[in-house]
Amino acid sequence: MRQDNIFKGKTAVITGASTGIGFGLSKRLLEHGAHVWLSSRTPANVKAAQDKLAEFEDRAHFDVIDVSDADQVTNYINAIAGKGRIDYLFNNAGIGWGAPIRTANLETWRRIIDTNLWGVINGVDAVLPIMSRQGSGHIVNTASILGLIPGVYQSIYSATKYAVVGLSEALRYELASDGILVSAVCPGAVATNIFPEGATPSHAISPEVAATIILHGVAQHKGIIPVGEDAEKLWSGFRSSPEDFEKFIQDLTLEYKRHFSENVIIE
Repeated sequence: MRQDNIFKGKTAVITGASTGIGFGLSKRLLEHGAHVWLSSRTPANVKAAQDKLAEFEDRAHFDVIDVSDADQVTNYINAIAGKGRIDYLFNNAGIGWGAPIRTANLETWRRIIDTNLWGVINGVDAVLPIMSRQGSGHIVNTASILGLIPGVYQSIYSATKYAVVGLSEALRYELASDGILVSAVCPGAVATNIFPEGATPSHAISPEVAATIILHGVAQHKGIIPVGEDAEKLWSGFRSSPEDFEKFIQDLTLEYKRHFSENVIIE
């Protein structure tokens, strides 16, 4: 089934859409003929995205939204619903974190959780009444491969992504009889600013490739969508060869312990 036939004419709302995977999703959906509402909390990034997508100005809409603010999210979603249906909500906004856990304080925890977890919760809470009235819709929550396997020296980030996967999987079953689909997107290495400058892995895929994989999974109504060959292999190894995976994680932990020297928070 061709993706452009599935998404053409549909309305998609995407948070964290001005850069990275969110921007890749926005561009692909616009190319497939969808109407896309893009948001980010950084005005300069929103303006840059608008300039890049100028050719789609009749179907692309741009707003500055902080997903950690429940009122902002609810008002935004309701305003879009007031113009028609919402077929897809991509809860994509997130920030990365990597450091020894001893360097974190409670404010660090709150900051990451407010965006990575509460941002998803706020989106789900706002759109659920709308999709319930429609009797259809698809909620797509961006987690991470580190929501499926342990995130060594990324414990706070991994905690939020495990929570997103758990929430998505539970909702997938609970909402199925209401005609509402739910997917958890679990990317491996994608070349975005979640990596510090100069630290992007050589095997990282582009946001455009990631978006294509994600939309293929969405079109197939997959519950969990691993993104990238590395994500596929890690998740498969975690499930099928637990003893080998345990050794891999132990070795990786030792390597990180030797080389990890700074706390990195990328937004």
